Amino acid sequence: MNPEEMMKKARAAVFIKNNGKILRGINMIGTDYNNLASIRSALNMDKDEFADSVNYLIESEFVRIRSVYTEAEAELADYPMDELEGKLTAKGVQLLYGRISDPCVDN
Repeated sequence: MNPEEMMKKARAAVFIKNNGKILRGINMIGTDYNNLASIRSALNMDKDEFADSVNYLIESEFVRIRSVYTEAEAELADYPMDELEGKLTAKGVQLLYGRISDPCVDN
């Protein structure tokens, strides 16, 4: 295996672990919306890796986000992370409790 392939596999493994870590982190904090920047800080995650994983979790409908200020549904690309809050969807809870699976989430 060449170094480029090794890096690609390592990044994929980190992405999958981060997705699970974020879901568990959101779940541990509670059922209400929680500030995404605070979750990132609590999990001590790299900003770009966190954003990549949150984007995947949103697109997969495991997490729902909204604006901290207006409480209106929001798009990740339209706001800074500290102005967004998120919570698990029913599908996200199902994933965490093993009722469904996703190949890109390590739970």
